[in-house]
Amino acid sequence: MKPHSLSILVENRAGVLSRVTGLFSRRGFNIESLAVGTCEEPGMSRITIVCIGDDAQIEQVMKQLNKLIDVIKVSDLTGNERVERELAMIKVTVDSGASRSEILQIAQIFRAQVVDMGTKTIVLQITGNTEKIDALETLLRQYGVKELVRTGKIGMLRGSKTVKSGK
Repeated sequence: MKPHSLSILVENRAGVLSRVTGLFSRRGFNIESLAVGTCEEPGMSRITIVCIGDDAQIEQVMKQLNKLIDVIKVSDLTGNERVERELAMIKVTVDSGASRSEILQIAQIFRAQVVDMGTKTIVLQITGNTEKIDALETLLRQYGVKELVRTGKIGMLRGSKTVKSGK
């Protein structure tokens, strides 16, 4: 069993997300990551869901998703050349000037941005793949991570391939 990234194009209507996630719940699938937002097509949203299962299980879930009224298109991005990113904000404790400069050096190495700086904390923003964000978090744990917020993965196919409604 491996993680699968599903891109689901849906009508932008109330209750759609609930119906989509309810399908996963009824099938006993855990959603590892979920991100939703409007997309290039007016009146539509794109849901990116990462879940773990074998190919047959994922194929079954995709068939069930395609039966939902507000679902326009479901694509499994797994196995295709794709670009995936996540966003995280990490609030780190700052005890001294030395720890502040060390945290800023680590942030620079990971190309993280400082989005807030207080007398006792720094908030960093980082985008990248899951492994990059995990690595930064691990390094910052020694300073004291006070709070961590992550989006789910978002992804799209590389090159000229797209996941579109076909309208």
